[in-house]
Amino acid sequence: MKTLYLDCGMGAAGDMLCAALLELMPDPDGAVRALNGIGVPHVVYEKIASEKCGITGTHLSVRVGGEEEHEPAEGHHEHAHHRAHSDLASIETILAGLHVSDGVKANALRIYRLLADAESRVHGCPVEMIHFHEVGALDAIADVAAFCFLMERLSPDQVIASPVRVGSGTVRCAHGVLPVPAPATAYLLKDVPIYGGEIKGELCTPTGAALLRHFVTQFGPMPVMRISSIGYGMGTKDFDTANCVRAMLGETEINDTETVFELSANVDDMTAEQLGFASERLFEAGAVEVYTVPVGMKKSRPGTLLRAIVKRGEKDAVLSAFFRHTSTLGVREVETKRHVLSRTVDSHETALGTVRVKRSEGYGVVREKVEYEDLARIAKERNIAIAEAAALVKKEIERHG
Repeated sequence: MKTLYLDCGMGAAGDMLCAALLELMPDPDGAVRALNGIGVPHVVYEKIASEKCGITGTHLSVRVGGEEEHEPAEGHHEHAHHRAHSDLASIETILAGLHVSDGVKANALRIYRLLADAESRVHGCPVEMIHFHEVGALDAIADVAAFCFLMERLSPDQVIASPVRVGSGTVRCAHGVLPVPAPATAYLLKDVPIYGGEIKGELCTPTGAALLRHFVTQFGPMPVMRISSIGYGMGTKDFDTANCVRAMLGETEINDTETVFELSANVDDMTAEQLGFASERLFEAGAVEVYTVPVGMKKSRPGTLLRAIVKRGEKDAVLSAFFRHTSTLGVREVETKRHVLSRTVDSHETALGTVRVKRSEGYGVVREKVEYEDLARIAKERNIAIAEAAALVKKEIERHG
């Protein structure tokens, strides 16, 4: 199984995580050129060689309007981002306009919704009223978009991370001086193994925490793995310990089970349209599966069981979506196991454009399926049915072997 392991012994910031992934790429310079083509407004990415404690790695510079983000007196540098007080709708508009796949856009949006939910709980106001400060700035949006873009290119089957070092002391941000980890960071790292250590300052930023929360499937020690590539993403401050995130890509034994949560609610006062809308919002919040079942309720009333299957990282966001978009007064939670086939994604360059094929295998079964978004794009471009697009793709892939 293709496994990405992230060593967060010096925390996690957006630019450090991106730089670590960049070093895993077969052509890092080509990946930077691709990043500069995704269309984050006024943003230019640059790959810069860096050394910490005798270890060489990469710093990913993000310049907005020709100016690089600056670092504060303490911690990493996220809380000195170019100040842009953006609401979630404004950020959604920027993400929707990027020249990336629908999958990258969806991941980036889910990460910002995790951030919005964390800020909402910290400040005690609805998500719609949240105005991002540091994490709403263009350089933070650039970090989120870049990480999602690079993760799609790497396409690991699973992501494992070490316990996260968050730092200690205080950090200055838009709201004043706050304890480390900052409140939003602490909320995002609920149920994640973290520790402080002796270093004064913020080692894990809200953006870094949200990226880990969304992509990491398991936190713990490095598994037994055959490593194929190693990347070092460097921070800008110097400490006695190398200030970097280390990423290792390799193969592990196939683990065909994963822990998931069933979140369920019974409702008897919602229309079919309202239930459909709620189901879409649950998917957007990060649910793996959403489905309904007709049920009988008290007083002999017919009702509907609405259930979402979620991974640990998206559980809180999906819970919030349940209460926001349904009439339920309570949501039941059951922790369970899911048996899954191992999955890989191969990209094929064809006359129809880049086409991704998902391959699943295990339990004596092998399946291949073209990514729906690619089929839909081809069908729209040629004004043909999805089935016709699938037939064209099959011919193209067979032609190119």
